[in-house]
This record gives sequence, structure tokens and C-alpha cells, in this order.
Amino acid sequence: MDSEIFEKLSPTKLFFNCAIPSMITMAFGALYQIADGLFVGRFIGEDALAAVNLIMPIIMIVFGFANLIATGASARISILLGEKKREEASQVFTFTLKLIFLISCIVGAVGFIFAEPFVRFLAPGATEQAIEYGITYTRVYAAFAPLMLIYHATDNYLRACGKERLSMWLSIGTQAFNIVLDVILIVFLGQGVWAAAFTSCLAMALGSVITLILFRKKRMDLYYTKGKIEKAVFFRILANGSSEFFSSISMSIMSIVYNFFLLKYGGTTALAAFSVIMYVDSIIGMLVFGMCDSLQPAISYCYGAGLMSKVKAIFHRIILGAIVLSAASLLFMMFAGQYVAPLFVKPEDTELLAVSIIGMKLFSLSYLTGWVDMCFSSYFTALERPVRSMLTSFFGTLVFPIGALFALTPFLELNGVWLSALASCTLSAIFTVMLYLTLNANIKAKKTQ
Repeated sequence: MDSEIFEKLSPTKLFFNCAIPSMITMAFGALYQIADGLFVGRFIGEDALAAVNLIMPIIMIVFGFANLIATGASARISILLGEKKREEASQVFTFTLKLIFLISCIVGAVGFIFAEPFVRFLAPGATEQAIEYGITYTRVYAAFAPLMLIYHATDNYLRACGKERLSMWLSIGTQAFNIVLDVILIVFLGQGVWAAAFTSCLAMALGSVITLILFRKKRMDLYYTKGKIEKAVFFRILANGSSEFFSSISMSIMSIVYNFFLLKYGGTTALAAFSVIMYVDSIIGMLVFGMCDSLQPAISYCYGAGLMSKVKAIFHRIILGAIVLSAASLLFMMFAGQYVAPLFVKPEDTELLAVSIIGMKLFSLSYLTGWVDMCFSSYFTALERPVRSMLTSFFGTLVFPIGALFALTPFLELNGVWLSALASCTLSAIFTVMLYLTLNANIKAKKTQ
């Protein structure tokens, strides 16, 4: 079985074998998001960009349902593979694919039929053109929903089978295909916002078809099979994936909260500066997330196989990698921000440039502790500790950030918004380490090797 590399490779070799492809994939994905935004904003217009920004958080919440099931199932599957229970792992794999397909069909149908009233509800005060763009964008995504959500699941399952490099090349290939289509349809043929949605959807649909074919005829550790899974297993999958789903929800909520404080203390200039910072942060955050996420199957597999010493060794390397990445990111944003920010700002917008550079320097301090909850949440999920993972997400992505904003902004105003990230990340790190130190004796009962 390909997944046996989790057992055979040394922790260090396993770390690089899993982490590097995933980090390349995440970095390429972040660069694609930036490029996609540039195509929409520069070649279609402000209303189109507003429509995409309006609808995208909702689309990410829908994708969160697929990740809820796929992430929770991936941990269970990897544990079963570690226990040499390939047939049971394949039953979980097959059942969750069917479930995700059913959910995506329902979501797609509802989204297509009720696109107009839904978009109008989300966009009070928006221009009629932006609303029309939003309706079009929503309906294209709704039409492709059954195949798009599947891709998020099958990518998780490829990595559970030890196919990190294959996952990387498929992701890069679909994103490159997307960009090429953007250039053809938007830049050269002058098509509208439907083309921006169509290219993204078609690329993900193609990825779904390819990955679904790869799992045929037992070519992987997972394969299509008959049989049902127990209700207890199903609810455990949902519980284990709940933290990732909650993170998607809470990030959307936090976007709204941040916008309120930014507009209050810095107006539209601060809001635009925050967008610049998030473009840069998305690349950095994706690298750390990709590293943590890539080692989840390895930790779950070794946990299922009873290799607790190896579980700890892998996790220690994740922590070391996160520290190195975060330190490099802090230095980059602190000292290179003044050269990066102008890439996103027009030369005449001097005030926006100044606010962006100051914001980058203050926000970059959050990298001192921001890596902690990301690493530990992934670790909790890998060991099927959904309550700890959920608490980490709940406090780290919602409670502490909102509390920090209300505590700092009355005294520091706009600088308080930038520094709230450091405050919330530090509180979350302390809380998360406490959860880690209080892990119950269940894990300790595993045989060490």
C-alpha cells in the first residue's frame, strides 16, 4: 500500500515528502487567487470585483460542508489504513463521496433557483450592475456544484493514500488551466463575470473527473466498494471535521467584524489597506496551513498503527517548520512590505500606500504566535480529538479576535486593529497549549515504539 510510506519513512524524510508538495500547492493556489482578482478587477470592472467579493465568502462556506466531511473522514480513513483495515477505510471513502455528491446536488439546485433573492438580500445598497453580476456568478457556481465539491474531498483522499506529489501536480495543473482560460475568455475575448466563474468551475470539475477515475480498479489504497458505515462512525466523522467547518464560518463572520472597525477608525483607505495585507498574508498563511494539513494523514496513520513515538516526532518537526516559516514571514513583511505593497496600489494613492506599510509592520507581529493554534488544531484533528480541535478554532478564530478588537481599538484606534492580530494569536496560543497539555490518558495508552 502506498500509505505504508507513513510507517516506513523516517520522520524527517516523511516531513519533507509530505510538506513540500503541499506547500507548493498552497503557494500556487494563493498566487492564483491574486491573479484571478486582478483579471476581474482590471478587465471586467469594479462592479464585477464587488460581486465576486460579495459572493465568495458564501461559496467558501458551501465548500466548508465538503471539507467538514472530507477532513473528518480523512483522519478516520488514515487511522483505519494504519490498522491495516483497507476494506473498512474504502467503505468510509465511498460513503462520504456519495454523501458529498448528494449534498452538492441539493445546494446547487437551491442556489440556482434562488440566486436572485439571495444576492439581493446580501447586497443592500449595491449597484444594480453588481447585483446582476452576483446573480450570474452564483448561478454558474451552482450549476457546477456537484463536481466542484467532490474535488475538495478527493484531494484529501489522495493525500491519505500517500499521493502528495500527485495531489500537488493535479492542483497546479487545474489552477494553471484556470488562468489560461481566464486569459483567453476575459483578456482576449472580453467576456464578462460569467467567464470568471466558468473558468474556475470548469477547472475544478476537470480535477474531480480525473481524481474519480484514479480511484477505480483498486489502483489506490482506497477504492469504490459496497457496504455502509455505522452511525457512530458517521457522527465521529462529522465531529472530527467540525473545527475546519467552523473555521470557514468564523472567518466569514470576522471579515464583517474587521470591516466595521476598519471603516470606523480608518475609512475606506484602511479597508483597502487591509485587503493589501491579506493578499500578502494569504501566501504566508497558506504555506503554514499546507504544511500542517499535509502531515495529518501521516499522524493519523501512525496513531492507528500504535506508533506514538513517531507521532510525536512528526509533530515536533511540524512545530519546528512552523516556527521557521513564521519567523521568515515576519522578517519579510516587516522589512520587505514597503516594496511589496506598491504592487497592489496605484502610484498616486500615497495615503493608501503609507497605511498599508504601517499595517503590514504591525500585523506581521502576529506571526510570533499565530502558528501555534494552526499546528495544534491540525494535530487534534489527526488524532480524532474533535472537541479540542473545535475549541481551538472557536476561540482562535472568533472569541479572541473579537475580544482583542474591542479591547485595543478604543485606545489605539486603527493601530489597535492591526495589533489585535498579535493579541488574539497570543491568547489563542496559550489556550491551545493548555488543551494540548491536558490530553487525556487515551493517547498515552497507545503503545510506543
